[in-house]
Amino acid sequence: MNKLSEDEINKKLKNLEGWIYKNNAIHTSFQFANFKDAFTVMTRIAFEAEAQQHHPNWGNVYNELEISLSTHDADGVTDKDFKLAKAIEEIVEASA
Repeated sequence: MNKLSEDEINKKLKNLEGWIYKNNAIHTSFQFANFKDAFTVMTRIAFEAEAQQHHPNWGNVYNELEISLSTHDADGVTDKDFKLAKAIEEIVEASA
Protein backbone atom coordinates (compact mmCIF):
# COMPACT_ATOMS: atom_id res chain seq x y z
CA MET A 1 0.00 0.00 0.00
CA ASN A 2 1.47 3.35 -1.06
CA LYS A 3 1.54 6.36 1.22
CA LEU A 4 -0.61 9.20 -0.12
CA SER A 5 0.73 12.71 -0.61
CA GLU A 6 -0.65 15.54 1.50
CA ASP A 7 -2.49 16.88 -1.57
CA GLU A 8 -4.08 13.47 -2.22
CA ILE A 9 -5.11 13.20 1.44
CA ASN A 10 -6.68 16.66 1.50
CA LYS A 11 -8.59 15.92 -1.71
CA LYS A 12 -9.99 12.70 -0.26
CA LEU A 13 -10.89 14.42 3.02
CA LYS A 14 -13.39 16.57 1.13
CA ASN A 15 -15.60 13.45 1.03
CA LEU A 16 -15.35 12.87 4.80
CA GLU A 17 -17.04 15.52 6.92
CA GLY A 18 -15.37 16.13 10.26
CA TRP A 19 -12.08 14.39 9.47
CA ILE A 20 -8.77 16.27 9.48
CA TYR A 21 -5.18 15.45 8.58
CA LYS A 22 -2.44 16.08 11.13
CA ASN A 23 0.54 14.25 12.60
CA ASN A 24 0.71 11.80 9.71
CA ALA A 25 -2.84 10.46 10.26
CA ILE A 26 -6.49 11.30 9.66
CA HIS A 27 -8.55 12.07 12.76
CA THR A 28 -12.15 12.53 13.83
CA SER A 29 -14.32 12.34 16.90
CA PHE A 30 -17.94 11.48 17.60
CA GLN A 31 -20.23 12.14 20.54
CA PHE A 32 -23.06 9.84 21.53
CA ALA A 33 -25.94 10.06 23.99
CA ASN A 34 -24.12 7.93 26.56
CA PHE A 35 -21.34 5.40 27.14
CA LYS A 36 -23.45 2.44 26.04
CA ASP A 37 -24.15 4.02 22.65
CA ALA A 38 -20.47 4.91 22.18
CA PHE A 39 -19.35 1.41 23.12
CA THR A 40 -21.94 -0.19 20.83
CA VAL A 41 -20.57 1.77 17.87
CA MET A 42 -17.01 0.91 18.89
CA THR A 43 -17.94 -2.77 18.86
CA ARG A 44 -19.40 -2.49 15.36
CA ILE A 45 -16.29 -0.62 14.18
CA ALA A 46 -14.08 -3.29 15.77
CA PHE A 47 -15.76 -6.04 13.72
CA GLU A 48 -15.35 -3.99 10.53
CA ALA A 49 -11.71 -3.19 11.34
CA GLU A 50 -11.01 -6.87 11.91
CA ALA A 51 -12.68 -7.75 8.60
CA GLN A 52 -10.49 -5.19 6.83
CA GLN A 53 -7.40 -6.21 8.83
CA HIS A 54 -6.82 -2.54 9.58
CA HIS A 55 -7.20 -1.26 13.11
CA PRO A 56 -7.75 2.29 14.36
CA ASN A 57 -5.91 4.11 17.08
CA TRP A 58 -8.81 5.23 19.22
CA GLY A 59 -9.88 6.38 22.63
CA ASN A 60 -13.16 6.55 24.48
CA VAL A 61 -14.17 8.66 27.46
CA TYR A 62 -17.82 8.27 28.48
CA ASN A 63 -19.79 9.31 25.38
CA GLU A 64 -16.95 10.54 23.17
CA LEU A 65 -14.97 8.47 20.69
CA GLU A 66 -11.76 9.79 19.12
CA ILE A 67 -10.29 7.96 16.13
CA SER A 68 -6.97 8.25 14.28
CA LEU A 69 -6.13 6.26 11.19
CA SER A 70 -2.77 5.70 9.52
CA THR A 71 -1.07 2.73 7.90
CA HIS A 72 1.96 1.86 9.98
CA ASP A 73 3.53 -0.30 7.25
CA ALA A 74 3.48 2.72 4.90
CA ASP A 75 4.41 5.23 7.62
CA GLY A 76 1.46 7.43 6.73
CA VAL A 77 -2.02 7.63 5.30
CA THR A 78 -3.06 5.26 2.52
CA ASP A 79 -6.24 4.30 0.67
CA LYS A 80 -6.68 1.63 3.36
CA ASP A 81 -7.30 4.40 5.91
CA PHE A 82 -9.92 6.06 3.75
CA LYS A 83 -11.68 2.74 3.16
CA LEU A 84 -11.98 2.21 6.92
CA ALA A 85 -12.94 5.85 7.52
CA LYS A 86 -15.85 5.52 5.08
CA ALA A 87 -16.98 2.31 6.76
CA ILE A 88 -16.80 4.05 10.16
CA GLU A 89 -18.95 6.89 8.83
CA GLU A 90 -21.54 4.40 7.60
CA ILE A 91 -21.59 2.59 10.96
CA VAL A 92 -22.03 5.86 12.88
CA GLU A 93 -24.78 7.06 10.53
CA ALA A 94 -26.62 3.76 10.87
CA SER A 95 -26.55 4.03 14.64
CA ALA A 96 -28.01 7.55 14.70
